[in-house]
Amino acid sequence: MKPEWPENLPVAQVRLARPTDKLREVERFYCEGIGLKKLDSFENHQGYDGVMIGLPGFPYHLEFTQHVNGSPCPAPTRDNLLVLYIPDEARIRQIVQRLEQMGYPEVVPENPYWKEKGAVTVEDPDGWRLVLMPTAGIGAGEK
Repeated sequence: MKPEWPENLPVAQVRLARPTDKLREVERFYCEGIGLKKLDSFENHQGYDGVMIGLPGFPYHLEFTQHVNGSPCPAPTRDNLLVLYIPDEARIRQIVQRLEQMGYPEVVPENPYWKEKGAVTVEDPDGWRLVLMPTAGIGAGEK
């Protein structure tokens, strides 16, 4: 049976949004490096430029915005994570290799759990951490 979204929270789409001062580098990291797609973008909307990144046809997106006056946001802690669960470990290795060639090497995770489960952690251009987690490394309670 396919799980359904709770009736009392009728969400049609989920978008995680955050500011950056490195919009083009972040777009390149997530699109060229990770393999997500640029879904939409905008320029000079009340001083903001932005890009929406995700997978066409799926209601889960990342949005990155850059203000003409810059962003006061510092880098997050090493345990602020975006985790992508990927069933194909060979594909994870390809992504990691591509990111390394782009200048984004694997980093040691703050929480050793991720390394113990075979995940790879990489920092994006702003210092936010992305975890590529093989689905073979997750337990029944984590799916």
